[in-house]
Amino acid sequence: MFAQPETWVAIAFIILMALFAYLGIHKAVLTALDHRAQRIKAELDDAKRLREEAAKLLGEYQTRRASAEREAEEIIANAKAEAERIAVESKAKLEDFVARRTKTAESKIALAEAQALADVRAAAANAAVDAASAILAKSVKGSVADDLLTRGIAEVRAKLN
Repeated sequence: MFAQPETWVAIAFIILMALFAYLGIHKAVLTALDHRAQRIKAELDDAKRLREEAAKLLGEYQTRRASAEREAEEIIANAKAEAERIAVESKAKLEDFVARRTKTAESKIALAEAQALADVRAAAANAAVDAASAILAKSVKGSVADDLLTRGIAEVRAKLN
């Protein structure tokens, strides 16, 4: 049995374990393992806490983004409504402007027509007076003619103007 190399390996292992037990190495190893386990547990707790904080921040940012999107949609809707209102007002103002300009042009045309009509009547009256004067001057002679001529001219002018 002592000739087998496995026996000597087993004896050396037992002696080494006894020496480690005597020197208290197992306590140091167990302490080191406990510290390592505590450090790993602390790192896991930190990671869990950081994960929860990240999830909380993500929720806050998603809420803010949704709020910003709603505000942007409201701004766009208000801008569209304002643009439509301005377009309607502009159209109404333009129609009013065109109507006023048309009315002004029509009144100017009517005034010009009335002036032209008055000018034509005055010219016709003057022509009629001149014609009547010429006819009466040739056909009626004397003071009666002068009196009739003056009265007739005055009446024609009064009636035509």
